[in-house]
Amino acid sequence: MFCKNCGTELKPEFVACEQCGTQKGMGNRFCANCGNELAPNAVVCGRCACPVAGAANACPESERKSKLVAGLLGILLGAYGIHSFYLGNIGKGVAQIIVSLVTCGLGSLWGFIEGILILCGNINKDAKGNPLKD
Repeated sequence: MFCKNCGTELKPEFVACEQCGTQKGMGNRFCANCGNELAPNAVVCGRCACPVAGAANACPESERKSKLVAGLLGILLGAYGIHSFYLGNIGKGVAQIIVSLVTCGLGSLWGFIEGILILCGNINKDAKGNPLKD
């Protein structure tokens, strides 16, 4: 979560931004979800498409990808980069396919490890910066 006034990442236990003192949920200069600077009078964030006016610190449920699905795709089909395609990282998915082909399948460890990292929560956003849903 980011400060809507200055864009600084907020710690969950704080009720106000350490940098500028703005209370959580106040301000409208930066997206609370991804920290992107918003255009004047923006209705949605240009980076993550979250609603700006009255946003509840989360993107619309329809925009969010499942952490479980992404993790299982990484573990089971990581050699083909399917989890990367699912999360919107097209270039990375293509790279995973090429690495797996060039290394005769050894590159599939890349996708397998990413699948585990997704399930553990170390990778928790898709290509647009939207948080993964549990």
